Amino acid sequence: MTGAPRQERTGAPRGGASGPLRAAVVGGGPGGLYTAALLKRLDPAREITVFERNAPDVTFGFGVVLSDETLGGIEHADPVVHEALQRDFVRWDDIDIVHRGTRHTSGGHGFAALGRHRLLHILQERCRSLGVALRFRTEAPDPARLKETYDLVVAADGVHSAVRAAHADVFRPRLTQHRCRYIWLAAGFAFDAFRFEIAETEHGVMQLHGYPFAADASTVIVEMREEVWRAAGFAELDEQGSVERCAKIFADALGGRPLRSNNSAWTTFRTVVNDRWSHGNLVLLGDAAHTAHFSIGSGTKLAVEDALALAACLDEQPTLVEALTAYEDERKPVVASTQRAARASLEWFENLDLYLGQRPRQFAFNLLTRSRRVTHGNLRLRDARFTDAVERDFGCPPGTPPMFTPFRLRGLTLRNRVVVSPMDMYSAVDGVPGDFHLVHLGARALGGAGLVMTEMVCVSPEGRITPGCAGLWTGRQTEAWRRITDFVHRQAPGAAIGVQLGHSGRKGSTKVMWEGIDEPLPEGNWPLVAASPLPHRPGSQIPREVTRAQLTDIREQFAASAWRAARAGFDLLELHCAHGYLLSGFLSPLTNHRTDAYGGSLDKRLRFPLEVFDAVRAVWPEERPMTVRLSATDWAEGGTTAEEAVEIARAFAAHGADAVDVSTGQVVAEERPEFGRSYQTPFADRIRNAVGVPVIAVGAISSWDDVNSLILAGRTDLCALARPHLYDPHWTLHAAAEQGYEGPAAVWPAPYRAGSRRPRTGRTDAPKPRLTLRS
Repeated sequence: MTGAPRQERTGAPRGGASGPLRAAVVGGGPGGLYTAALLKRLDPAREITVFERNAPDVTFGFGVVLSDETLGGIEHADPVVHEALQRDFVRWDDIDIVHRGTRHTSGGHGFAALGRHRLLHILQERCRSLGVALRFRTEAPDPARLKETYDLVVAADGVHSAVRAAHADVFRPRLTQHRCRYIWLAAGFAFDAFRFEIAETEHGVMQLHGYPFAADASTVIVEMREEVWRAAGFAELDEQGSVERCAKIFADALGGRPLRSNNSAWTTFRTVVNDRWSHGNLVLLGDAAHTAHFSIGSGTKLAVEDALALAACLDEQPTLVEALTAYEDERKPVVASTQRAARASLEWFENLDLYLGQRPRQFAFNLLTRSRRVTHGNLRLRDARFTDAVERDFGCPPGTPPMFTPFRLRGLTLRNRVVVSPMDMYSAVDGVPGDFHLVHLGARALGGAGLVMTEMVCVSPEGRITPGCAGLWTGRQTEAWRRITDFVHRQAPGAAIGVQLGHSGRKGSTKVMWEGIDEPLPEGNWPLVAASPLPHRPGSQIPREVTRAQLTDIREQFAASAWRAARAGFDLLELHCAHGYLLSGFLSPLTNHRTDAYGGSLDKRLRFPLEVFDAVRAVWPEERPMTVRLSATDWAEGGTTAEEAVEIARAFAAHGADAVDVSTGQVVAEERPEFGRSYQTPFADRIRNAVGVPVIAVGAISSWDDVNSLILAGRTDLCALARPHLYDPHWTLHAAAEQGYEGPAAVWPAPYRAGSRRPRTGRTDAPKPRLTLRS
């Protein structure tokens, strides 16, 4: 392709009133074609060329699912394309989940699909009608040449994008390959629902994802773990052999009918993330910029939405730089959210074998809510009958949301599944909790939570994080805590209160949070000890490596504090082995570099935390439960893995832990957490279902709908919430009121009963007119 050199690299887009714009689109898939059509439609004077290396009818897969939201954007931007799509869509509402011979159906979901070939044909025709130049069977020129020749270059050339690779130093792509193999096939009939079918074979578990895309055709994706794929012999089969084997395995779902392929090959899914999406006049779009696992059906959807956003930003912004910046700012948060949901769905299917033993309806509910985007509340709106059946199987009394079912730990029965998470208040004097702690913990107990946890209570003066940390190393502290537990038990009947015991390790002797979190004290520092002499971050105090004699002393300090906690009247004790504090420092390979019996292999790193646990359990009353908090990942390379977290939890369970409180991170300063809604709950889910121990889930759980969803799906037993309880001490009671629940699991204190209904607000509606006067 030759042409006049581009005159402006980052100036005003020469479209609309500013003059013509020459644009090259690399990739003739749905995203590239739709981008070309939109750019040409917005300004017919533009010269748009699409380069596609394949023939017009070559595509991967068979069907495409689009959401109503995406279709609304298409309808607004190009009614011609929308009308053409509408004529070919197959629509349905149900999802079928088939497991161990039982099918459960959930309705009200609303899907629209059509064939990929048909979608490409519609978009190709639209491009031709608008005057877009389509160059099929044509390799795009070198990216550098494109950038010099065109005003705008759109790289829509897929997950293996050559354009992205040419500027990898700018885009900084990160590609993650996952654990399952899958193959994209088709069946010559239409499923009557979106169908998930599970096959438990001698080689391992396999799953089918199927949905109709025409009156006589369905997409069928078969997926399984890599090791299952190899054990089943698929690695030795050719394409036709794989197709026939899949049809045999899922003969019931297919009614004995065959499957067909389209140059189909087994592949592994890759998640693509780019730090940047644009470079001068070059911009990434669709799978070149990002991918989302097919189990939430978002690849084509995201590409089409990218096209809509890019075209709009180019039309709205005065310069190309501003337009591409606006495009990234608009799309990146949306894509990041979708990728989090897709990652959760992908990992759910990777670990499918963990859930095979669930009750059938709970398994179906778990599958439907796997991405954390569909919730208990969503499903109730879509199909209340299905949700009611899941709740009955779970054991919810009539009219009782899952979060308000009781839960038993050893001799303690919690009235509901809500926990006030431990939150450091840094408001003690000489380790003694005062009126602030009484009001803080007492208010949240009155607020309806089943279990209220203290902050980390330190076992020695040297084990404090800050001078404001509470402790349990003196009788005076014990009596102060007794005042608080007495208040909770007397004034908030049914609420339990737990204590979290810990030692700061290398993260001690710092300022209180609001004066400089993790910053060393300017004066009055105390010496620190840790598993290894490693500072928490640059500028932090370097701890001494704790000696064998000190290990014995610290173990006894924990036991003595546990004895005092029992005398103080706590109902539950949690051992803090997370967040980089002393015991956590032994567990993580990033903070434990010891070469003695307490360092090295996981068994050795576990040794001291388990010794402390055993010492505490020996003095803690037999009938009272004991839990342990873990960081299930360090969010850093070389740190604790999810697999190791399972083994750590298994070890504590074997030593008598009644539940595991599953948190993550805060172990090393260089961590890179993957924040997002309920982002830590998959770790709790995995531990619960792999080990069989009750778990407490934490991490950006903010709504009662999330709590109901996680509990009903069997991903956790209890949910711990921190910030929501700072925002609203009566969070649990308000959750009950908003759900219309008035049972024994959320009892309003007698003086507060008048507040159990939302206060009336000022009138916002005006009287409607009744008469129309005629002139």
